[in-house]
Amino acid sequence: MELILPPKKKKSPIKLLRNWGIFLFLLLMYVWTFVSIDINWVRAAERMVNNFQRVIPRLFSPEWSAIGKVWSAMVETLYIAFAGSLMAAILAIPLGFLAAQNMTKSKILTTFGKWILSGVRAFPDLILAILFVVAVGPNPFAGVMAIAIGSTGMLGKLYSEVLESIDMNIVEAMEASGANKVQILFHGVIPQIIPEFLSYAIYRFEIDVRASTILGIVGAGGIGTLIQFAQMNRNWEEMGLILLVIIIVVTIIDFLSSSIRKRIV
Repeated sequence: MELILPPKKKKSPIKLLRNWGIFLFLLLMYVWTFVSIDINWVRAAERMVNNFQRVIPRLFSPEWSAIGKVWSAMVETLYIAFAGSLMAAILAIPLGFLAAQNMTKSKILTTFGKWILSGVRAFPDLILAILFVVAVGPNPFAGVMAIAIGSTGMLGKLYSEVLESIDMNIVEAMEASGANKVQILFHGVIPQIIPEFLSYAIYRFEIDVRASTILGIVGAGGIGTLIQFAQMNRNWEEMGLILLVIIIVVTIIDFLSSSIRKRIV
């Protein structure tokens, strides 16, 4: 018995032309980008090879005598990330409710909430850190505020999406039975959102630990300050130790965070 296959669909010439047009456009964009960059690629490759030969061996010879100083700066970085993440997790809750359509039931308020969250997310953490260093001085509090504001935008967006995906049948059933707004909030909405809110907050803490490691470069405290000093003094052995500590701490936090989030969700 012969297997009869369905006839192949004929490719539309218009779609084929469109696909080739997109491909050629992207190809031309890449070519134009590399041609317009004024770089001597041969010289850049030579400098890279020379720097790697000089720097990389020193990075793999950590200066263990500086472990106390490096660890103290890493702990400060963790404090910055934790305090900033905690503030963001709290601040993002009202903004998430404001930006959720099924919570406010007002397109104007929802749009306003989404604009606030989009505006906050537009600023990179380093830019926020520079602004807060200017405002409050070069200290860890500037890093905390930069992490808090930067994370609020992303957490608020995620929280609003969680709120918009809850089972509204539960809320409607409670309204029909005569429950007031407070009862609906604490017994119909919060039980549905708590696991995902906590999961996103913990995940954001992972990201904030990585972000906090470089805020010290602009004076916002933490291990980034040591990175800057090591780079300025060409102390690559200490830089190697700093990178090793960052890798170990971030890996441990990622593992613990993943385990906690699996249990929550």
